[in-house]
Amino acid sequence: MASTYLNRTVASASNRRTWTYSAWIKRSGIGNTQTLLVSWSDGNNHSKIRLESDKVHVYDLTSGSFSYQVKTNRTLKDTSAWYHIVVAFDTTQSTASDRLKIYINGEQETSLAESSYPAEDYEGFINRNRVHSIGYNANNSNYFDGYMSHVALVDGTALTPTSFGQTDSTSGIWKFKQPTGITWGTNGFHLKFENSGALGTDSSGNTNTFTVNGNLKQSIDTPSNVYPTLNVLAQTAGNTQIDSANLEFNMTSDAGQRMYISTIGADTGKWYFEAKLVAKGNTGGSVPYIGAYSYKDYTNTYVGSNHGVGYNINGNVYLLGADLGNSGTTYDNGDIVGCALDITNSKVYFHKNGTYINSGNPSSGSNGYNISTLTAKGTLGLAVSLYDNNGNWDLNYGAGLFGATAITSAGSNGNGSLFEYDVPTGYYALNTKNLNTYG
Repeated sequence: MASTYLNRTVASASNRRTWTYSAWIKRSGIGNTQTLLVSWSDGNNHSKIRLESDKVHVYDLTSGSFSYQVKTNRTLKDTSAWYHIVVAFDTTQSTASDRLKIYINGEQETSLAESSYPAEDYEGFINRNRVHSIGYNANNSNYFDGYMSHVALVDGTALTPTSFGQTDSTSGIWKFKQPTGITWGTNGFHLKFENSGALGTDSSGNTNTFTVNGNLKQSIDTPSNVYPTLNVLAQTAGNTQIDSANLEFNMTSDAGQRMYISTIGADTGKWYFEAKLVAKGNTGGSVPYIGAYSYKDYTNTYVGSNHGVGYNINGNVYLLGADLGNSGTTYDNGDIVGCALDITNSKVYFHKNGTYINSGNPSSGSNGYNISTLTAKGTLGLAVSLYDNNGNWDLNYGAGLFGATAITSAGSNGNGSLFEYDVPTGYYALNTKNLNTYG
């Protein structure tokens, strides 16, 4: 969400003693304080659910002092996964620790960094007639950085996570469940944040719609089907900046070669992705690169080096550091470069603006580059690299955005994914649904 947010001013106060907050989030930036939900009167008087030092922190501030605060010891640093956060608030309970419960992915958090609970029958700012904001602090700070989905507030009932999620019977993974049979209460709401209506629209049956502020976009990356982004936890050393929900890679100073790899990889199947070269920066003679890289051997280097295969700006393809020859097709700023990775048959194909180099045809399997020495290394990620300052790649792993910019028009055969150019027959976006089906 970066510098975007949603807000709604509650006209009439309702149940301030009992409520449930539920949200699915996928993080981009980590480390800094980020707001999930706030009911704001002023800087000294508000209720807030936030991420602080990557921990879930729930508190009320009254006249500048904490009325209560509960914070997890658990940190949320996985930028590849969707987290499900539930806060159940019920100050009518006689036992202090029952008045505020935090759940992550279906499990109650009992290891707490802070555990100062609200007083019995305490009335907080949530559901008070104040502005309620999602994704920022109501004073132009602490924006949430990442994706949100199915953000809900239940007014008047403290629920458990099973109202919003369930354990997958096969994998044992906590997954999204459509909330049904819920009494939402006067100020309750359910914002889906998916391609099923205008952003901010309340789907609870109430009309508690939120106002969108800033250039907020919908995404098909959801808790039910997770797409990769650039992996900030596997980043190479410094001098880089990742923006736009981890789909934009910038070099910020002279630092030699730097690479980022996707948060999801595969060791079989046929996969496709695209990247737009916004700025080539200081090329160092050969970099930028686009291609695939071994997770097992991930190092501070570039895509076409000793543990990957990559197509560089001068038209050369490198496999495990060896030059496979010049394709005769260079690329430059503004070009969209595609990579079709056939791990099953150990082939890779690259295109510039939809035309495959080396007369390659991934649909038929002809004129691909043999990468059997790379596929033998196991799981591969989809990667890009830059050299020194001023370089910029914008990635599209299939969710329809190059960084923060939507594709111009969707190619065919996307199988639900959105790419600029046609996806070769038999190839798919690298997401969790396709991994389960084709991987």
